[in-house]
Order: sequence, then C-alpha cells, then structure tokens
Amino acid sequence: MDKTFDVAVVGATGAVGQVMLEILESRDFPVRNIYPLASPRSAGKQIQFKGKTVKIEDLTNFDFTQVQVGLFSAGGAISKEYAPKAAELGCVVIDNTSYFRQAEDVPLVVPEVNANRIADYTRRGIIANPNCSTIQMLVALKPLHDFATIERINVATYQAVSGSGNSAISELADQSARLMNGQPIQSPTAYPKQIAFNVLPHIDDFMDNGYTKEEMKMVWETQKIFADESIKVNPTAARVPVFYGHSEALHIETKSKISIAKARELFEAAEGVTVMDSREPGGYATAATEGATHDDVFVSRIREDLTFENGLNFWVVSDNVRKGAALNSVQIAERLVADHLG
Repeated sequence: MDKTFDVAVVGATGAVGQVMLEILESRDFPVRNIYPLASPRSAGKQIQFKGKTVKIEDLTNFDFTQVQVGLFSAGGAISKEYAPKAAELGCVVIDNTSYFRQAEDVPLVVPEVNANRIADYTRRGIIANPNCSTIQMLVALKPLHDFATIERINVATYQAVSGSGNSAISELADQSARLMNGQPIQSPTAYPKQIAFNVLPHIDDFMDNGYTKEEMKMVWETQKIFADESIKVNPTAARVPVFYGHSEALHIETKSKISIAKARELFEAAEGVTVMDSREPGGYATAATEGATHDDVFVSRIREDLTFENGLNFWVVSDNVRKGAALNSVQIAERLVADHLG
C-alpha cells in the first residue's frame, strides 16, 4: 500500500497558499488528510480539495501532531512563531517566507539545483524555500555553473505584483481600470507609488548599502544554494505592472567560455527548463504568455556578451507564484516524502 501523509497548508487563503493546494491536487501528492490553515477571521470558510469540501481551520489553535508535512506561506512573523512549534511536534516545515533562509542549520532548497540538502531537515525540522526571483535564476544557471563555473552574475528583475500578495493584485487591477476610464487613481496602499503603467525600482526595504533587501536576498541565497561565497551577484530588482510571472535579464561571466550552441544544449537538457529562442518577432518567452500558469523556467535571447570574453546573456521567465513559491515548495515535499519520510 502506498504511503500517504497528512499535510497542513498555512496561509491557505493567500495567493500562494491557494496555488499550493491546487498543485498538491494536480500533482497527486500522497495526501491522506489536508488541513488548510489561516487566521481566525478566515476559519470556518470552506474549500474544495480532491472533490471534497474541507473547512479552513484556525492556525492559532491547530494541533501540529496531526500532520507530518507543513507548507507555510503566511508571512515571516507567522513562520517565526509557528514553524518551530510545528517542527517540535514532528511536522516537517517547508517555509516559503524569508525568515529562515539565512539560518545555517536550515537548508535552502531548489530541487533541480541542490535536492541533496533536503536531508539536512533533521537539524531543525525546517526547510526554507528560496526567494521567487532566486529560484528561477538558479534553475537556469545550474547547468551552466556545473559546466563552466559561474564567477559573476549581473541580473535585473522585472517582477509581477502577485509577489506582493492579493492586495497588490487588486491595486494593479483597480488602478488600471480607473486610468483606462479616465478616472484618477486612489492613493496607493500596496506600493509607495502608482504601479499601473509604471515601473518601480524598489522591492522590499532599503538597506544601508543602497540595495534593497530583495536584491540582497539574491546575493545571499545564490551563494548559499550553490555553496560558493565567491560567486559575485550584482542585482537590480524592479516591480512592473504584470499580474503573474517574473522576468529577468541575466548577464553572467564564467571561468571557461560557453558557446551559444553549448549553452542551448545545456539548457535543453536541464530539468525544469524550456528553451524558447528564435531570432524573430515573438520567438521569446514573456511573463504573460509563457511564464504565467506554467511550471517550467523559460530561457530566451541567448547570446554572447559583447564586453566580456567569457560572458553570456539571456532572458529568463517563470511564474513567480508557481515555480517561484508554491510549486517549488511542493517539489521539496515530494522529494522529502519519497526519500526521507516514506
């Protein structure tokens, strides 16, 4: 008889939590009982899971001895308080917030890149899910790094509003509708400035070095996941008026040269990567047409850098809520139960 597991989804009513539940169902994760958890104000509401009606429970009163796996995506403060409690009660936590990512005793995992680190969950009972922009970047970079050793990464991100949650999605929709109808927008609340028909070069808090925390996450997380602090990462993160799907312009330098043909070959052989790179109008992936609702990381515009002998440039697109959050968490859970809890 196949092994099944009791699973909690913390933040079940949020943008990522809802997709976690969808992916658990669509990928036929071996769920025995599902426990959608949320704040007291959402408790009592109902969802559908595998054809059954399931009631959302209050996180603050939940007994984590009932579950073996917990997918957390309800914000850092919630994870800080409840993830250690759940882990102490025998639930392996896969946390989608930034709270545990830099902890030395918590593995930070992208299954296509460093699945072997999942085994380190035994240290604290917690596995951290990386930042959305880091995940798609490293899925694309992994085969190149294995082949030629990446020494430096220049990256500019163009990130969808869904990365900020449901309130930001609503704000973009509302502002767009008002502006298209000749009406003034209301004072922004999700962002410091208008997001509709605009680009904001600011994601997360500013730090003392002038970079934002979102940008520094890409530095710290890349070095931790690749287990190489010598890799130089130079990021700029911008928020764009796109609902779903992050885009990234990547410029890398490698220790040994990679030809365009070899890069294409490496990308095409990589797990979770789809190459879409025709040198013609529309022969490239975009956030709305390929990234959104799809699971793969798409690579386009592969070309040699004009300024560095061992430089390579390309464009990377992925669904930030799926591969950048919910899907990556479920993939970690799949490896966990197959290799460690089965």
